[in-house]
Amino acid sequence: MEKEEKRSYNIMFECRAKDDSAPARISGHAAVFNEFAEIMDFRERILPGAFTAAIKRDDVRALFNHDANFVLGRNKSGTLRMSEDEQGLAIEVDLPDTQLIRDMVQEPINRGDVSQMSFAFRVVEQEWRHFDDKPDERDIKEVRLYDISPVTYPAYEGTDVALASRSKSLEIKQQVFTGGKTNMLRRKLDLKIKEVS
Repeated sequence: MEKEEKRSYNIMFECRAKDDSAPARISGHAAVFNEFAEIMDFRERILPGAFTAAIKRDDVRALFNHDANFVLGRNKSGTLRMSEDEQGLAIEVDLPDTQLIRDMVQEPINRGDVSQMSFAFRVVEQEWRHFDDKPDERDIKEVRLYDISPVTYPAYEGTDVALASRSKSLEIKQQVFTGGKTNMLRRKLDLKIKEVS
């Protein structure tokens, strides 16, 4: 059985509010198609159609920091809407109208303090290409989708996602970033060394 994985993308993202007191609606693309990402010791891309079955089948949440205590939306309730277009996985989330979400989610996003996004999935169908002289490649053809999530620390270091405040739209070039577990492990080791010193 395939393990759960997380990926982060640089995407076009927008956050709008009806007025100053209303909660925001966030929309954009949580994943992009046909762009290779360096994942540890291999390269990976998500192919068009990878989310088609998941959109119809899976019970997907929009979370904050992949934390089930902070549910921003859910496709089964209609507060998270997902579709595939030529670009990737398009999403739209109606944020809960609570002071907590305004303070902990909307305001940090609008300030640029939270500027990345991630999604959690499990591979259902994939195709590998193995090479002797370069990293192996994986095409992801179908996934089981668990959540999409604006995050403070993305699964892969260096990822960015831009969210525009209220009615302004801020676009950032779409690109997959890498890093992640290796750099995260290196940071943890550095911290432990510093603590011992």
